[in-house]
Amino acid sequence: MGGGEQTLTGPDFSEGYPRSDLREGEPVLGHMDGEPVLLTLVDGEITAVGASCTHYGGPLGDGLMVDGTVRCPWHHACFSLRTGEAVGAPALNPLPTWEVEVRDGRVIIGSKHEPSSLSSRGRRADGPERVVIVGAGAAGSAAAEALRREGHQGSITLVDPDPDAPYDRPNLSKDYLAGEAPEEWIPLRPDDFYPDHDIERVVDRAVGLDRERGVVELASGTSVSYDALLLATGATPRTLDVPGADASHVHTLRSLADCREIIDDAESGERAVVVGASFIGMEVAASLRGRGLDVTVVAPEDVPFERVLGTELGTLLKEKHEEHGVSFRLGRTLSRIGESQVVLDDGTEVEADLVVVGVGVRPDTRLAESAGLTVDDGVRVDENLRTDDPRIWVAGDAARFPDARTGAPVRIEHWVVAQRQGQTAARNILGHADPFDDVPFFWTVQFGVGVSYVGHATSWDRVDAEGSDDEGRAFRYYEDGRLTALATVGRDRLSLEIEVEMEEGSTA
Repeated sequence: MGGGEQTLTGPDFSEGYPRSDLREGEPVLGHMDGEPVLLTLVDGEITAVGASCTHYGGPLGDGLMVDGTVRCPWHHACFSLRTGEAVGAPALNPLPTWEVEVRDGRVIIGSKHEPSSLSSRGRRADGPERVVIVGAGAAGSAAAEALRREGHQGSITLVDPDPDAPYDRPNLSKDYLAGEAPEEWIPLRPDDFYPDHDIERVVDRAVGLDRERGVVELASGTSVSYDALLLATGATPRTLDVPGADASHVHTLRSLADCREIIDDAESGERAVVVGASFIGMEVAASLRGRGLDVTVVAPEDVPFERVLGTELGTLLKEKHEEHGVSFRLGRTLSRIGESQVVLDDGTEVEADLVVVGVGVRPDTRLAESAGLTVDDGVRVDENLRTDDPRIWVAGDAARFPDARTGAPVRIEHWVVAQRQGQTAARNILGHADPFDDVPFFWTVQFGVGVSYVGHATSWDRVDAEGSDDEGRAFRYYEDGRLTALATVGRDRLSLEIEVEMEEGSTA
């Protein structure tokens, strides 16, 4: 699921393409001037767009056409086939487009157009004058861009103490930590992006919120005023309450700075202990093993991912780790961390030059709580991501929102969900009333095994498993006869199809 150049396949569009061979809903993958191009027929209109996803370079020719858009098979980014616009995260940049015309029964592709990374849909005179966003992660940065894309002309202030934000956080535990992705891939935008789009980036911590005056107070002693406020404060890693947990060789992984520190220790160490068999923990284990370290995973559960993915898929991933030399001490917890070893609850010692703790996160609701907003495992919001204060919205890991399919309040810690919530909140700040109803999606990659997950299953009473290593696998999670989630390995098309069915409410 990494990036890379696509091999050119299909017809050479410089020679034209028979108009009679185009069918509605059946994209044709070809190439033009050495670049993959997707030729489509959308409601009778012929379009030509780039065929490489602008997120990680996924092959859109293997994607799914839905209502004038194409969805990437790798991470479900969505693009308009008419304009190339990135209409669904995780992609940020649009696709190039080509002019097309029909001449003598053949589709002739003409000039290529490279849209800007943040093309506005037009100026808006309405909406709040001053928008402040606290948090420059997935939700906050996506919201800032969406405001400008929607034509907001007022000020946008993006507040976050992390000087590196925003960056590609999912990559921190994957290719970047493994040493397979250079650091220049990690920033989401170049340094001049925000000044060029008149977005003020303030590197400071928000410490207070005066709702009556509409003011966010900063650690530096200054403040910023708002007419509309988005809290995208995210989450903070949980830590261990055991002796030695504060030692310099013990790490959590949330920020780019955290990842750099882990890499520094990994370059001088030989043995790592990863505490927790969560997605972060298991991805870190795979990445450190890829760097050549001896890796041991310590976790209280009997099977990794058992509570999220079930026993069978969890066992499959565990076995893949073991094939690559990762050791497991399951059913165990840590009682103490020493300078060169950890001690388990049964007294066993495991040697460790570095320790990475991946035992989950907690929503960062400190600012919301101090301001008297309703907090319950996250900040409570309505279907439009609005709090009980009409000037304040919440998006991302800190938001507790009503599930569009069940109505139950949920909080979901996925990168793509956070980005899409940021985009939805931005539209609603500008006066829309768009409910957040996207189907949750996340992915993980461990030792080359990519798992895509759509839906949201906190519990289930049945898991149907199908497929094999050769044809790909699928795991369907049901509760009371209703399909609530799907996990796939090597079944990207099925993942997209089920996502659409969940959106339409047609799964059973």
